Amino acid sequence: MGIIDLLAKGILALLNVIVEVTNNYGLAIILVTILSKIVLFPLTLKSNKSMAAMRALQPKIQEIQEKHKDDPKELNIRLGEFYKEHNLNPLGGCLPVLLQFPILFGFLRALQSFGENAEAAKFLGIWTINSTVMDISGPLASIPVLSLLLGILLPLLAALTTYLQMSMSTTDPSQRGMMMIMPIMIGVLSFRFSVGLIIYWIVGNIISIAQQYWINKQFPYQQQGGQTK
Repeated sequence: MGIIDLLAKGILALLNVIVEVTNNYGLAIILVTILSKIVLFPLTLKSNKSMAAMRALQPKIQEIQEKHKDDPKELNIRLGEFYKEHNLNPLGGCLPVLLQFPILFGFLRALQSFGENAEAAKFLGIWTINSTVMDISGPLASIPVLSLLLGILLPLLAALTTYLQMSMSTTDPSQRGMMMIMPIMIGVLSFRFSVGLIIYWIVGNIISIAQQYWINKQFPYQQQGGQTK
């Protein structure tokens, strides 16, 4: 059994426990998303500190790269010594991002066997958790314009929150293009995602935005030495 299967089983079990208490699938997804973000927050905080330190020390790193550009072996040695001296891990900022993928796939697999029945599987009274955003049911489905607007509501929120989350955590000008492309991709793909997965994505982004705002306020970095103020 792989890690995604284990995560899916754990997520599904937790979702079912919350549904037993709340009788609401949408609320269960929101609560599990919040819990996953809380669990990952220490890693997120460490990652942000690592990335901020790397940015602050980038001029010195570039000096080393320029000085040893013709000797790759020496360059690797000098960079390794520099990272060790400043207690830096160049890959330290990647771990929370990498962990998101098995959690996302675990969530997706859990949702495939979740919310199959009952009114509790409804979200906002017009979608079911496993339906796509265009599968609107109830009286609102008979109003074409309103049905269309509701159909693009969640993809729009998914794209917007993705943009805001990336804009708060991306300072490298070379990444600005990706910051524009990724939200559009998420918005388009959301039309094919289940409503439950989009809820997970939107809520996760909102929490990430709040966490990033707090981190930026609490741990500003000076431009020399990568030390917190």
